[in-house]
Amino acid sequence: MSLPPLGQLAGPALTTHRRLGAGPVLRQGSSARYHALEFTDGEPHLLRDDFGCGDAEAAPPGSGRPMLCLVHLTDLQLADVQSPTRFEFLNRRYADPRYAEIVPVQRAQEALAVHAVEATVRTANSLSGPATGLAPQLAVTTGDAIDNAQWNELVNFLSLLDGGPVAPGSGGLRYQGVQALDWPDDFFWKPDGDGPAGPDLFRREFGFPHHPGLLARALAQFEASGLTMPWLTCYGNHEALNQGVGVITAATAAAMTGASKPVALPPGFDHDRAMELFTHQPDAFLAGPSQAVTPDPARRPVSRREFVEAHFRPGARPAGHGFGRQNLLDGTAYYVHDTPAARLIALDTNCLAGGSAGCLDRQQVRWLEARLAEVHAGYTGPDGNEVRTGHEDRLVILFSHHGVDTLTNTTHPGPDGEPLLGGAEVLALVHRFGNVVLWLNGHTHVNEIRPRHHPARPGRGFWEVTTCSIADWPCQTRLVEIADHGSHLAIVCTMADHDTPPVPSSLATIDELASLHRELSANAPFTGHGSHLAGKPPDRNVELRIRPPFLPGRRASG
Repeated sequence: MSLPPLGQLAGPALTTHRRLGAGPVLRQGSSARYHALEFTDGEPHLLRDDFGCGDAEAAPPGSGRPMLCLVHLTDLQLADVQSPTRFEFLNRRYADPRYAEIVPVQRAQEALAVHAVEATVRTANSLSGPATGLAPQLAVTTGDAIDNAQWNELVNFLSLLDGGPVAPGSGGLRYQGVQALDWPDDFFWKPDGDGPAGPDLFRREFGFPHHPGLLARALAQFEASGLTMPWLTCYGNHEALNQGVGVITAATAAAMTGASKPVALPPGFDHDRAMELFTHQPDAFLAGPSQAVTPDPARRPVSRREFVEAHFRPGARPAGHGFGRQNLLDGTAYYVHDTPAARLIALDTNCLAGGSAGCLDRQQVRWLEARLAEVHAGYTGPDGNEVRTGHEDRLVILFSHHGVDTLTNTTHPGPDGEPLLGGAEVLALVHRFGNVVLWLNGHTHVNEIRPRHHPARPGRGFWEVTTCSIADWPCQTRLVEIADHGSHLAIVCTMADHDTPPVPSSLATIDELASLHRELSANAPFTGHGSHLAGKPPDRNVELRIRPPFLPGRRASG
């Protein structure tokens, strides 16, 4: 039986686009439940004119004045797969609603994530926009580049995007984690062993493959090529918190670099308090039975200030990858990056008090309002009256880890004691500034595109574009182009797969390992091929139209 094709492959020459699909080709010796992938024809670009700009047909490629082309990468979740404070055993609670905001903690493909990112970076370097013909002028990341707020994860992320040595392994010379053949839990895929029948649930029930020696190859050090374009960074909840949820307590920080890894919950654990404990006291999950592991000081937690400082590496383009001198001084993670075509504004939507959902504090909101006013000749004030500034109008693109609908972490005071702002309040603020045309984000691991209509002027507003993760199926990035057509702006979005074989063979190269990462993710229960993560066709290859927010003659050229 053939599964419906899905995805978008950007081939090496990038003159054509082909779709990536899960087809009838099965891995030799595997169960029919486990599908290999095949390439099929690409999805067309769908026209979305939700703001009523007119013209029923999509603009032909090359038409309009090219303004900007960028690559959007998000949710890489590069994990130290041997970390003592990743509580993978919680995956056994996948059907318990009390753990819904915690699991999955572990993915079968996660040891190969560095290879998937390396392949993605090399593919991004060779892309060109199908609408404008422009090569990407920059890449924008929107958070959760790492998984467990650890220093060694951050070092690997920066090496992958800047170029340099990547060391996926940690601790001792031998892999010590839940995918080891001798780990006392059969709930996780264990690629080693004596034969394809396998000693674990994934091989028995889902037909996952037998790959002896895979973990050793996956954790071997290699040299990353790095992006050839400038790239901008963003702070996500997995950069800020233990497994993206929990405040890193002193006990948790000590356990990160320690010599013991828990294998199960402690006896008598109160499951009704699971989310509360995971958020505020994650060391409660360290109290159960454990295994001895090799300690590693590089697993230490990384603070927001250290995250910012780490981006000021020699040769970084731009310096600090967006972060500036003020971020170094005050430890904040929001900033402005100006291009000839638009002002890009990075927001820090994370809540250091714990919880995976986002928010904005009042200090950042006041800063945002001032930065927006700087690129508006006029905007609506808080009282509803028009404010004239004398400034030049410029297009604005926001980017952040969380989107509007996941800015819900507002039940406690902000760091300055003032109430936090949620999605509705932030959306109302943005609607006061008409030059915002696009908001890029991630977090949900789902491709989704929503028009955010101005409440009083439905023909005005901006597009919110959420891109799927590299960590999970469909493991894609998004190419975003903006072109000026006079009567409207076209924001053209194209999904791109990394350019690797559809079916891994020898697993001897980075490309083969990246290909296996994608194949494993496609076969993951609940989140693989056919799940909601890929979104629907109108969330993938699209031309998004929006009215120019100011006179075309006053718009900066690209």
